[in-house]
Amino acid sequence: MKLSAIKKYIDLKLVFLLAGFYALFDLVFIAKTAYMQSYHPERHFEPWADFLIYNLLIDWIIVVTYMTLIAISTKRFLYKNYSWVKIIIIHTVFSILIGFFIRLIFDLFAIVTGKIGLSEYQLEESFYRFIYVMDLNFLIYFAMVFIIYTYYYVKQVKEAEKQRSLLETQLVSARMKMLSSQLQPHFLFNTLNSIAVLADLDKEKAKDTIADLSDFLREILYKGDENEITLEQELRTLEYYLNILNVRFSDHLKITKHIDKNILHKKVPALLLQPIIENSIKHGYSYDHTDLEINITIKEEGKYLVIKIDNNGEAISSRHGELLHNGLGLANIDARLKNLYGSDYFFEISNKADAKGVKTIIKVPTI
Repeated sequence: MKLSAIKKYIDLKLVFLLAGFYALFDLVFIAKTAYMQSYHPERHFEPWADFLIYNLLIDWIIVVTYMTLIAISTKRFLYKNYSWVKIIIIHTVFSILIGFFIRLIFDLFAIVTGKIGLSEYQLEESFYRFIYVMDLNFLIYFAMVFIIYTYYYVKQVKEAEKQRSLLETQLVSARMKMLSSQLQPHFLFNTLNSIAVLADLDKEKAKDTIADLSDFLREILYKGDENEITLEQELRTLEYYLNILNVRFSDHLKITKHIDKNILHKKVPALLLQPIIENSIKHGYSYDHTDLEINITIKEEGKYLVIKIDNNGEAISSRHGELLHNGLGLANIDARLKNLYGSDYFFEISNKADAKGVKTIIKVPTI
């Protein structure tokens, strides 16, 4: 078995923690035995060699091995979200079985090594020894199970905190990239130039465009730190951007929206749509495609929210993976989706089936 496969099922840090805990228990047991031999020499005690090797060492190996298997099972319990009642019942049974396995292995070891003859073996005596330490085995087992659950809980908290910090960084990065993109000289120059022209032709439209530019930049700069917002909020930010585009590109750009109004309350990643639209416009226009049509379709399919943005512009020559590698904005979107939903999402940019344009499809779980 490869090292990566072992790490998938066995957490070595947890194994060392369990081994250390039980080693500490054995040290206390050794100290107690030494005290008893010093102050009660009249009692019969095993030789130290037999006590340390045949009792403690073998017992330590058995218990640590058994608890490693329990740790693996516990990890599966956590992923399957078993009820606490079921988990307690399972661990109670396992706590009894650990004593049974220890007794069985010790008996087999004694018979194999000749310490006890098969004819001398007494099942009743073995069962008595099993019952005699059953309460102690129960307490030790649940102490180690407590360590296992605490370890996994702390690990999950740390991973969740790391994930949250990463998502916040990515959101800030997305906002700054978007702001940097929109504050480039050509964007502001073209927008302000359009406003200047409108000032003579349509003062009200000029005022509206100034308001849209102001609101759009404000949304980017001062929107909260939420990684997911409602679709309605996301569309409001997008609307400011689309209004500016309609002024800039006039009759050369047509944007059509098909959005199910019943899903406006559903959550989507913040600042998701605008970079996709921007990418569609940037790569859609060409000498052969001077009039661009963009369709935005958002609907719910099963447990997923499906966002489809397609255009009739220039086809792409690169595959989806190459686009993510070469485009920082697209790579950022993919990274954010991965951190938000793990592997439970779909994101792909490809040419349309008729090769007349490009489509972008995003599927995220509905919340």
